Amino acid sequence: MKTCANLCKSASYFQRTELLHVAYISIGSNIGNKLENCKKGVDALTKSGSVILKARSSCYKTDPVDYPDQDWFINYVIKIETSLDPFELLNRLKSIQKDAGRIRDEIRFGPRILDLDIILFDDTVINSENLTIPHPRMHKRRFVLKPVCDIDSKIIHPVLKKNMKYLLDSLHEEQGIEEYKCDY
Repeated sequence: MKTCANLCKSASYFQRTELLHVAYISIGSNIGNKLENCKKGVDALTKSGSVILKARSSCYKTDPVDYPDQDWFINYVIKIETSLDPFELLNRLKSIQKDAGRIRDEIRFGPRILDLDIILFDDTVINSENLTIPHPRMHKRRFVLKPVCDIDSKIIHPVLKKNMKYLLDSLHEEQGIEEYKCDY
């Protein structure tokens, strides 16, 4: 019979089990090689080892919202599992955007080489100075709701208490969105 002293020396005896969170991240770009920018952003996020890609929506070509005088976007959503907390994840996303060449936005909702936003994080609700989850405008954005529905239309918005399909079907504003062939 092994004693605790012997078992404790075995790496397999104490395997650290980390709580994995489920998050949805919106990815977009409208500068340069848009699809490649998005792919590199996802690759940078998943190569760390603390983020596992679980699902990816279709890609969409979308008209800009709130600041129309710019090029169209490529957008999609990924579902991830992560051991990071929401603030650690936000810092990781900001770092990836910076490494991709994104500089401080001079125009709100203006052109972006890479845009990575936390849409949902488990069923968490956060309203802090630096982070709001669920994303405060997701329920008004076809370019977010359509890709989320590609992955799981039954997800419940933790504040509005409606599923994603209902929110998508309830949109009144039109936004140009069409599926875009991409070969992840």
